[in-house]
Amino acid sequence: MNFFEYQDKARRSTRWLILVFILAVIAIVAVIDLALLTVFGLGNVDFQQVGFMGAVTAPANLPLLAGGAIATTSVIGLASLFKTMALRGGGGQVARDLGGTLVDADTRDVRRRRLRNVVEEIALASGVPVPEIYVLEEESGINAFAAGYTPADAAIAVTRGTLETLKRDELQGVIAHEFSHVLNGDMRINIRLMGALFGILLLALIGRRVLIHSRFAGGRGKDGAPLILIALAVTAVGYVGLFFGRWIKAALSRQREYLADASAVQFTRDPNGIGGALKKIAVYSDGSYLRADTEEVSHMLFGNGRKALMFATHPPILDRIRRIEPGFQQEELEVLAARIIRDRVREEEEAARQAEAAPSGRGALDAGGILQGIGHPQFERILMAAALAAGLSENVRQAAHSTEWAPEVIFYTLLDDDRAIREEQLLAIARQMGSESESQVRALLSASGPVKAEHRLPVVEMAFPALKRRPPDFIEKVLRTVEALAMADEQVDVFEFLIARMIKRDLWEASNPHSARSSGSRTLEDLRTEAGTVLAILARHGHDRPQDALAAYRAGMEMVGGEQPELEQAVPADWAAALDAALPKLDQLRPKDKQRLVEALIAVALHDQEFRATELELLRVVCELIHVPLPMLTGSA
Repeated sequence: MNFFEYQDKARRSTRWLILVFILAVIAIVAVIDLALLTVFGLGNVDFQQVGFMGAVTAPANLPLLAGGAIATTSVIGLASLFKTMALRGGGGQVARDLGGTLVDADTRDVRRRRLRNVVEEIALASGVPVPEIYVLEEESGINAFAAGYTPADAAIAVTRGTLETLKRDELQGVIAHEFSHVLNGDMRINIRLMGALFGILLLALIGRRVLIHSRFAGGRGKDGAPLILIALAVTAVGYVGLFFGRWIKAALSRQREYLADASAVQFTRDPNGIGGALKKIAVYSDGSYLRADTEEVSHMLFGNGRKALMFATHPPILDRIRRIEPGFQQEELEVLAARIIRDRVREEEEAARQAEAAPSGRGALDAGGILQGIGHPQFERILMAAALAAGLSENVRQAAHSTEWAPEVIFYTLLDDDRAIREEQLLAIARQMGSESESQVRALLSASGPVKAEHRLPVVEMAFPALKRRPPDFIEKVLRTVEALAMADEQVDVFEFLIARMIKRDLWEASNPHSARSSGSRTLEDLRTEAGTVLAILARHGHDRPQDALAAYRAGMEMVGGEQPELEQAVPADWAAALDAALPKLDQLRPKDKQRLVEALIAVALHDQEFRATELELLRVVCELIHVPLPMLTGSA
């Protein structure tokens, strides 16, 4: 199953969730009405006239039943709406609610620096913005989760126990597992599930509390009997809600955990990474359990948040291990436990080896392999990302992680090679942002020299978490400055144009995660003209000779189908405005139609069997703007 099929499945799961939620509410209403009839209603019926079944439908009880139904649906609906509104802040809000502490970009802590390096490597390799990173400081169990509506507002959180217990390859396996949830749409379903199920789970919490307090009223004579009956009824209702809530979460979560484990192995090409993490959960007495109440978030955790007696959201830990390592026996955990005691301290040697390793064996360009890597980048991509990050100057890397310097890093990536144009751009920075900002950009340029073409997009992605923490009015100034830099030479470069749109879109989604959409219901047949425009612009900017551009364009249009306008007609004079009009519409394609479009884009770019830097940037950013995380590529794929 590829990225686009996962997206389709995620959309179907959302519709299924709505249906089951409605059925759960109906069941809860039925239980509450039955309880109301038992306590208050049966006395209003003459059994000699209507019989027992008549008690259920007697007109005298209709106001009671209707009132119970309205009150119940109102409580569930309002509670779920309240929770959904509270989650509008996206993934970071979920992490903070569980006690998460944001990992500073310039942290000096060795374990947190290792965590940030791992997250950045996988994000860059996957072609998505670097998410916010949190640590649950009070949790000693081994656990993690990814939360958010889209990759732009995603947050990755791990427990303190994960940092202290896992080696680098094991941590990498856990983070790769969580990135699978980010890339495949699971994360969006998870956060919607939190909001939808809160109303149901609230009844369970109320039921528990009423049952506890009813014990004190039980001995107060016959006046306490109705209170006990009400307590039992509310408790029953609560457990009905708990039953449905856990059933829904288990139905959605268990198979996705197996898939995310498999994706982690594909990410890292090392089954010992995630396998080792799962084995340590099985070995340690506290395992993956958390001190915080995990009832709401249990379905989005890496491991079980607490011992589940009914409908566990995760498969048994030994089953997960055996999926990764067939033939594994439980007795081997005793051997592992003894080994853990001996070598728990060794963590950083592997980090240095992998960061310095050069990627090898990439093989020939393969469109099918590129497409299969969307949402599931191979381990070579992670090594490429690590090598690329290591190739950045220390000044640029530190500035990209700094809230103060992040805007200047983005301006730095847009500086022109021509000295005269570059001076005009620096003056534009001074006018828009002030002389201090200009000085910071000059300092980066002086210390590191002009940015390499292959570094521009990764540097922007690394700076994104720090930039989005700035106030909205400041971000507007940054966007205006980016536009001014793009127009300094009186012509808009493709990268300059698209990077401005990418920053604007990602920052908007980070601020409005609940409103972001990663796909729609449009078909490629509906948007053939827009698809042709993007393919023609890619062909024109990726080939020097007109005949090569025409051949590449036709290769892409054959995959789109239908009539093929001439290349000159497909590329309008104002290509920037044409992209502005086309890309938002193409973002609303169905997942399977997005797959066809991306296949056509790759066909255009690979027509000459090589990727130029301009093509790589254009292809990755176009895919980013239609919510397709294209993995890191090079001229040899």
